[in-house]
Amino acid sequence: MSPDCSDGAAALPSAAPRLESGVAEVEPTDLPALLALAETLARKAAAVVLAARARGIRVESKRDDTPVTEADRAAEAVILAGLRSATPAIPVIAEEEVAAGRDASPAPLCWFVDPLDGTREFAAGREEFAVNIGLVRQGRPLIGAVILPASGELFSGLVGRGAWKEDASGRRAIAARPVPAEGPVVYASRQHADDPRIAAFAAAHRASRLVHAGSALKFCRVAEGTADLYPRFGTTMEWDTAAPQAIVEAAGGSVTTADGSPLAYGKPGFRNPDFLCRGRV
Repeated sequence: MSPDCSDGAAALPSAAPRLESGVAEVEPTDLPALLALAETLARKAAAVVLAARARGIRVESKRDDTPVTEADRAAEAVILAGLRSATPAIPVIAEEEVAAGRDASPAPLCWFVDPLDGTREFAAGREEFAVNIGLVRQGRPLIGAVILPASGELFSGLVGRGAWKEDASGRRAIAARPVPAEGPVVYASRQHADDPRIAAFAAAHRASRLVHAGSALKFCRVAEGTADLYPRFGTTMEWDTAAPQAIVEAAGGSVTTADGSPLAYGKPGFRNPDFLCRGRV
């Protein structure tokens, strides 16, 4: 059964996570409230992103030549204020703060935030962008909330307890599916659509369909059972993947590296290796 996340603010823990030897810990009973917090802040950030888009998009370049907009910064500010107010003992690693040079070190329990995943798609006027808020414990995703502001779809998951989708039709449980008899639906990066490895992967797995898309949307389609495989070749960052990986795993899927081990967190520079997101085996 889905946790009652209808009112994230009301459901927050009454006290900050306890500290043991200076490290934040949460009780199992607090996890639904932390999921509700992530969902609530994702919704708020989505509203900020859409308002910024309505005003017009001005793109700047960060020091690494990746794009950033007013929407990235404004959405991150909303999320950080909410997380640091409600869970002050849990560190937050957020994309724009890291890009601005803020010191960020992984902790046994920490939030990972991408306030606007798919900035290139957003800036290009496409609708494949997302807000990602994930909680990682001991290097493994635990909680995730991903909202697709353009469509209003909210995906969330608590590993070991289930995953959910909320849209205009209401809130319902979702689950990854086994590969259908006609072959897998493969999602891949729009930015890297011309990478020959993607076409080779689709052919090797006898894909029934290959779809190129941006942002965490690809993970979400696997989690809800409308896609089966998402191979990622090339650089991603931990804030790109923490939240959607939690949702995929909560829905019964997996995200693994080349050696078959789960994609883990707290790596040097927060960079991910190539990985494969898949539904049920």
